Amino acid sequence: MAQALVKFLSVQHTERDGRRQSFFAGMFGIFGHGNVAGVGQALDQMQDGMRYFQCRNEQAMVHTAAAFAKMSNRMRTLACTTSIGPGATNMVTGAAGATINRLPVLLLPGDIFANRVPAPVLQQLESSQSQDVSVNDCFKPVSRYWDRISRPEQLVTALPEAMRVLTSPSETGAVTLSLPEDTQTEAFDYPSALFEERVWMVARPRGDGDAMRRAAEAIRNARCPLIIAGGGVLFSDAAAQLASFAAMGRIGVGETQAGKSSMPWDHPYALGPIGATGGSAANQLAREADVVIAIGTRLSDFTTMSKTAFQDPGVRFVGINVCEFDAFKHSAVPVVADARVALEELSGILRGHTTDAAYNTRLAERNTAWHAEVDRLRAQDTAAPFAQANVIAAVNDAASSSDVVVGAAGSLPGDLHKLWRNSEPNTYHLEYGYSCMGYEIAGGLGVKMADPSREVYVMLGDGSFLMMAQEIVTSVQEGYKLTIVLCDSSGYASIGGLSRSLGSGGFGTSYPDLPVDLAANAASLGAIVHKPTTSSGLVQALAQARAADRTTVIYLPVDPLKGVPGYDSWWDVPVAEVSDQSSVQAARSAWQKGKNRQRYFL
Repeated sequence: MAQALVKFLSVQHTERDGRRQSFFAGMFGIFGHGNVAGVGQALDQMQDGMRYFQCRNEQAMVHTAAAFAKMSNRMRTLACTTSIGPGATNMVTGAAGATINRLPVLLLPGDIFANRVPAPVLQQLESSQSQDVSVNDCFKPVSRYWDRISRPEQLVTALPEAMRVLTSPSETGAVTLSLPEDTQTEAFDYPSALFEERVWMVARPRGDGDAMRRAAEAIRNARCPLIIAGGGVLFSDAAAQLASFAAMGRIGVGETQAGKSSMPWDHPYALGPIGATGGSAANQLAREADVVIAIGTRLSDFTTMSKTAFQDPGVRFVGINVCEFDAFKHSAVPVVADARVALEELSGILRGHTTDAAYNTRLAERNTAWHAEVDRLRAQDTAAPFAQANVIAAVNDAASSSDVVVGAAGSLPGDLHKLWRNSEPNTYHLEYGYSCMGYEIAGGLGVKMADPSREVYVMLGDGSFLMMAQEIVTSVQEGYKLTIVLCDSSGYASIGGLSRSLGSGGFGTSYPDLPVDLAANAASLGAIVHKPTTSSGLVQALAQARAADRTTVIYLPVDPLKGVPGYDSWWDVPVAEVSDQSSVQAARSAWQKGKNRQRYFL
């Protein structure tokens, strides 16, 4: 059965816009008694058809696969196999991240014996209510498709369904096929048609004609329109169409974390980041917008500032999304369609329509002010401990227009969203749907594997580094060079700042003074390490990292109190209603003012 599985995966392809490619670029795996004699043996026997990649942590390999899929605009991915028990459940966090971010990954955890004879086996969870329960049931709520293959012939019907979900623009996410360790090794006379090359056409759904006309009418009647560009713009290769549509209609565009790099930063209608981690230009226009055109975005609480961003009393939404669930959010005029074709068709319907001069003057003034503010923050010239804004500016300046920055959690995503300047699509890779600490290095590896021609800059804090640094070894072993910028704030900088803003003084977020050397740890994992202490030293270290032939870590002490402002942003984090601390009482009062701005969109 395991051989049939690997053979099937090796002949699956995707095609969109006439471009065909293999869907699975390989399989990560860590072996134990749950898969070593099944999937492990199959991979060993069939190395010509499916490349095997070794990694160090099961969660990390799912992050790597998800990052690979994201960098490939979901047209390719990697599979991940583990043993039973802890090896399997280590992947649950990665599965949640992939599903939340709508990224296809195939998970193949080993499972308990289907024949039940030796039960309970090592690492088996027993249930007094059912013998058909294992730890792999944990994957059900974080998978788009879940199945347990308890008989070898079940693979014949399970695999096409798994591929349908993996290649669906609207339903994709983690797909989990639980593989009992005895079933993996059993034989079945599989039909030869199962192993014929199969091409999965990734469609570009077109919006309903009436819905398109209603959307166009709303945009045509808008006094102050605003486009929100989400990750769907990039997944559908619609960056050029978005820039053209914005310029034609003279409409400002704010970018979410997932949508950043949809527009060149200096495009006249690019307002920059929007939401709780947004900038002044986009957030100010959001407050005044009477029509919001949400393209390929989930409208998460960070994007909507917990539903306080849009304050026009009559604001209306147009939801353009390949996923019906997202297109209907905020009582929008729903256009269930691929972002690229929807923008092309709307451009035709709205040809000749533009916003008025007053709107354009206001937009240009705010753009100018925002660019000046970013210049001010980037120009800070500091020595260790560095201002994080200065570090971001130095890395951004060292990167070419096609290089990729990777991040996920802590204070860096907010600062990167505001300060990083992109000129090309798919050069800003932030995992901010799950914001999973530890994603960064594993994710950077996936980005590099998807496109080895690009330099990849991984930016993370000491908290994330301590959670999952071991994939440095994998990058060195497999020859995928990364430049890792490690910002050490001696604690959890982001939550420390949030704690202080809520009146709790940063409780539990700082590390004690310990004899810990993260730079030495990175070197022990095989990385080249630099420890600059000045801005000029940082510039030199970045140049040396670019010229290096293997993964480099640049270790930088940063000051967590040298932050970047919030720019009219708010995020709903409830504050204790009753407290003896005056700082908490004051924070509760400020929080209530934000709550008063929240609204329903019905």
